[in-house]
Amino acid sequence: MPRGLLALIGATLLGVFLVQMDSTMVNIALESLGHDLHAGLGTIQWVGTVYLLALAAMIPVAGWAVDRLGDRASWLTALALFTAGSLLCGLAWSAPALIAARGVQGIGGGLLLPLFQTIVTRRAGGRQLGQVMALIGVPLLLGPVVGPVLGGLLVDGPGWRWIFLVNLPICAAAAWAAVRVMPAGVTQPARLDLVGLLLLSPALVTIVWGLSSRSAPLALAGLVLLAAFVAHALRTPAPAVDLRLFRGRDFTAATILMFLAMVALLGTILLIPLYYQQVHGLTPLEAGLLLAPNGAGSALSLRYAGRFIDRFGVRPVALTGAALLLAVALAFTRLTATTSPWVLAALVAAGGLGFGAVLVPAQSAIFSNLPRPSVPHATTAVRVFQQIGASFGVALLATSLQRAALTRPLSAAFAHTFWWTAAASALALVPALMFRRRRDRVPA
Repeated sequence: MPRGLLALIGATLLGVFLVQMDSTMVNIALESLGHDLHAGLGTIQWVGTVYLLALAAMIPVAGWAVDRLGDRASWLTALALFTAGSLLCGLAWSAPALIAARGVQGIGGGLLLPLFQTIVTRRAGGRQLGQVMALIGVPLLLGPVVGPVLGGLLVDGPGWRWIFLVNLPICAAAAWAAVRVMPAGVTQPARLDLVGLLLLSPALVTIVWGLSSRSAPLALAGLVLLAAFVAHALRTPAPAVDLRLFRGRDFTAATILMFLAMVALLGTILLIPLYYQQVHGLTPLEAGLLLAPNGAGSALSLRYAGRFIDRFGVRPVALTGAALLLAVALAFTRLTATTSPWVLAALVAAGGLGFGAVLVPAQSAIFSNLPRPSVPHATTAVRVFQQIGASFGVALLATSLQRAALTRPLSAAFAHTFWWTAAASALALVPALMFRRRRDRVPA
């Protein structure tokens, strides 16, 4: 691989790794955030939810930004937004201030992730694309492993503000590297579906807000906005999210599967750190160390799932992954105050294994038979629905836990909340069954 391309990948990986790591660090810090900012879980969960919603809203903007501004300018703009958001998070004086700052951080992060893939793949030649795609997966594998441990270390040490402030020198280094190695790129006229974004983003926020606050009027208002976006997207040539892709059976099944898998995954990465700290009295660092096996399980599954798809086809692998997620969720519904952390660590690893076994066949089903011009639109749609699933999962599980804790012992409240992840995992079996039998795997 040419030295210039390696330098470009290294420079951009710095920024993307921060975005991936930041989500998992915040999950470890939720208990400390709620205590220091005097906010209940129903409020503090918005620190994660707003970030995920901002990530989803910005994904469709990335393609327009790189065409309109060029590679370097769009990357540095996104990095500046993420840096400013990190600084504001570190200086936040209240829960609402932190939530607003996380929105700014999510806007930058939501641009960085798709810009990274677009900029790097454009610079890679045909034969190098497989190696490039392997390197693109590095932050996806390392973030869930390193994030909980580093987050716990920082929360236990200098305090939760440093899970945000630690980003500042790394962002500065990433900006310096980008200025040195990233070409300016070619700018060209580009159209942005502003109407679609102005309908979709408020719709998602309002629906999640309505669900988390159990407000029917809010949820209904969000659904009306969402219906307006659907009507707009179906008659617009280049919508923010191309809903016409859902005419394909495999695309529809895979997107629903990934949405439900994200809800199931949140049961592990959101609830288990809180359970460790609130029920077992572990420190954030100890909770982070015991959550790291989730990333290790995902990495193992991502490494070998493609081989099993080649041998057995998409449907059996997806069904196995969904069944494993269901088994783990059902085991978590049996939590008690005396459940061993080591048993939980094994279940956490198994959950990561199941998530990876769902993710790879879903991606294979989405991209294997798509015409080349449809791939960028499919990538945008899939990422948006993944983030929506994650934000929905955070709101649903945090609200359920908060309400269950009012009438049950704390350990029983956690066990009760895991029935929601079990339901999502059971529903995931349905789209997995919808896949056609075939042996395609993810394109390199």
